[in-house]
Amino acid sequence: MKHLYVKAIVLLAFVGLVSFIPDHFLMPEHFFLKKGEKLDLHLLLGENLVKDSELPYTAKQTSKFMIYEGKKSTDLTKIVKDQSSPVLNYEVDNKGLALISMNSNQFDEIPREDFLAFLTEQGYDDIADKLKNSNALNFTEKYNRYIKTLITVDDKGGDDYEKVIGDDFEIILKHNPYKLNYGEGLTAQVTFKGKPYEGPVWLYIKTASGSVYPQRFTSDASGKIYLNISREGIYMIRATKFEASKGKDADYESWVSSYIFSFRNHDDEPNTYKEFGFGDKH
Repeated sequence: MKHLYVKAIVLLAFVGLVSFIPDHFLMPEHFFLKKGEKLDLHLLLGENLVKDSELPYTAKQTSKFMIYEGKKSTDLTKIVKDQSSPVLNYEVDNKGLALISMNSNQFDEIPREDFLAFLTEQGYDDIADKLKNSNALNFTEKYNRYIKTLITVDDKGGDDYEKVIGDDFEIILKHNPYKLNYGEGLTAQVTFKGKPYEGPVWLYIKTASGSVYPQRFTSDASGKIYLNISREGIYMIRATKFEASKGKDADYESWVSSYIFSFRNHDDEPNTYKEFGFGDKH
């Protein structure tokens, strides 16, 4: 047990670079599009904006897949075919911001030591302490994922960045990130089942060099965090929540919410899927 505690402390020191539960994130080939161009969107599996593999669209696990373009909203589950990869090839026909969201869930068996270490890494020491007294070798966990990506088409107008879509675990931006400049502040709010979420929230920034810069925040009583636009690159805000499952199909239930957007200071700065190391597409 002492060895496990030391291992957890080491993991905490390198948090943001190591994670037990891989992220699912929606990565467009371009964040800055022109009207009439195709939005090619990839569902990636990895840790902290580092791609491990690409996932196909899985209809059975997907409870919602939407794109919001101003006053227009499209249910993508009625368009996308099961096992499609990339998960979306869609012509954008409205200027301004476009918000894409996907909700999914799955079950998994997690080895005891890995689960305890991850809980400690993510700041859930109270849950980890309770589970240390359990004799179980594995835990069954239900994952609920709520992932968003924000792109811009032709101009940077619109208010879809702050659109509330009613997810159980949701991140909402209070500023348009595509209109911000270096050093300016951005506020994000996290809600859980409609109420402010107060807890750990992570920011990951991936630059064109491939470096990832993690930063941990704690949302306040109103569910808000306050960050600065400090680098050009891809930004991901991510929050997780764990609870004992109220159902009989899992021991614990987790909710993961993420929100991705891009920031560049000049039009000639890196913008594409390939330039940020996610694959061969340009």
